[in-house]
Amino acid sequence: MRGRSAPAAVNPGFTIMSYDLLIRNGTVVDGSGAPRRQADVAVKDGIIAEIGKVSGGAARVIDAGGLIVAPGFVDPHTHYDAQICWDPQITSSSWHGVTSVVMGNCGVGLAPCRPQVHDIAAQDLVNVEGIPFEVLKRGITWDWESFPSYMEAARKRGSAINLSFLAPLTPFRHYVMGEESMERAATPAETDQIAALLREAVAAGALGFSHTTGVQHVGYKGRPLACRLADRSELGAYARVLRDLGKGVIEITLTQNFGHIQDHEMDLLGFLLDQSGRRVTWLAIFDIEDKPNASAETLERAEPLIKRGGIPQMTCRPLIAEYELKSGLGFSMMRAWQPAVGQPPEKLKQVYADPDFRRAVVAEMNRGMFRRNWERVEICDAAKPEFKALIGKSVAQVARERGRAGEEFENVLDLAIEDDLNISLSQAVFNTNEARLSKLINDPRPMIGLSDAGAHVSLLCDAGYCTYLLGHFVRELGAITLEYAVKRITSEPADFFGLKGRGRLAVGNAADIAIFDADKVGSPRRGTMRSDLPGGGKRLVMPATGVVHTVVNGTMVYEDGRYTGATPGEVLRS
Repeated sequence: MRGRSAPAAVNPGFTIMSYDLLIRNGTVVDGSGAPRRQADVAVKDGIIAEIGKVSGGAARVIDAGGLIVAPGFVDPHTHYDAQICWDPQITSSSWHGVTSVVMGNCGVGLAPCRPQVHDIAAQDLVNVEGIPFEVLKRGITWDWESFPSYMEAARKRGSAINLSFLAPLTPFRHYVMGEESMERAATPAETDQIAALLREAVAAGALGFSHTTGVQHVGYKGRPLACRLADRSELGAYARVLRDLGKGVIEITLTQNFGHIQDHEMDLLGFLLDQSGRRVTWLAIFDIEDKPNASAETLERAEPLIKRGGIPQMTCRPLIAEYELKSGLGFSMMRAWQPAVGQPPEKLKQVYADPDFRRAVVAEMNRGMFRRNWERVEICDAAKPEFKALIGKSVAQVARERGRAGEEFENVLDLAIEDDLNISLSQAVFNTNEARLSKLINDPRPMIGLSDAGAHVSLLCDAGYCTYLLGHFVRELGAITLEYAVKRITSEPADFFGLKGRGRLAVGNAADIAIFDADKVGSPRRGTMRSDLPGGGKRLVMPATGVVHTVVNGTMVYEDGRYTGATPGEVLRS
């Protein structure tokens, strides 16, 4: 083990401060973008007390020779809203040197929530974030009702890393309006009640609120997620809560036409900036193979709004999605797919066999992400022995072998029905062109994040974006400097969300520290499946390499890559 204990030095005639933790001989990359330097980092009472040539002793000394000492990474876009109830370690994120996460994104969450409608809130997470209902039923503790009590329950429960919360608009509307929140806009009186609840949440420490306009975001019983029914009058009232309090940000899912921000979306973004007087982060910037100029054009069009604080988010990983057909959520971002969402297995088989459903889905696919390029899509899982041989083959190849060329997706649906819905697909959807992606990660306008960690548990896992950036783009491609890469995943998101004292190694800041081997740090392109959710539910996880030690608020959470069991994480409040 690199870390080793040493007694404090004794020098008669001088008072030598004894620190709690001393990290010696490391190469400090402090998160500001400044050049790396050799320095020691001393920690006392959870705070960075000294950086430089430290002469004092410490209760614990870590030899970081040959390693990079950086601020803990800050993930601005996660969906751990339910997982914090059963996983204090906050995996996969904490494996990758992430020490602070922002959750409550995309307008969906679990608070506030009345006791009699727990199942409705859970079903929103099932449909929007792809988390199985049985997992949520077993795992959510429901030791809260209001949003402040939700944050307080998280604080009492404890976590390995720091948690921060956006107030998702859907449960606030549902708390006031009930199921009518999924059917109509709020009345002025209801809007005032919702705004008051948001004010209470932000005053208690929520980082702002989140919203979505995405048509793929459907909730309970396949109806639109409640926040999608909020009109301009409502949204203006909620934005003015932040203006009046003088703090908080807004997160919103905008780009329904992937890669292109549309006029009405730009108008909404401008409206939220005007009404709130605060920053807004929006989704998303992707590099799209079939639209190579889309991201550059979107950034250029949105430039005036970006200068005002309307900051887009992007991920630095290729977005490799897995589409499982058993839940009906596999292609839920498509309009034509909506009849399959939320259906039980036997009904799903009927939907998949319906010729009208097939025609509508294939027609939309021809206009969308697949563009009939089924060579890019692979069979990645199957249950029956006779279908196991298909794993790793492209959908196009399988169709040819079965005499179904030109009917690739219809063939997939037939296979799914025959395999009791166990057939799954995978595809590298976005960010596959590394030359263009290298330009994007060096562009200061987008915020790097968008991991969706904790969501879409059987579909994708991008929790390792930090280590992928450091391993692939810094070390392997030399596409971005180490100093700038660290800045992009530490101080930039911390500053945007107002996480004071986080994201930089500086005297007086919280001792959130990631110590990694620059020659080994990284994560694979694809995650691996585990059955470790409550009740044995499956999820994709993303392992990390090269992250040696992680310190959160001055406490060792990972030593030589092994979890210590410590839960020093704090609930970070605005």
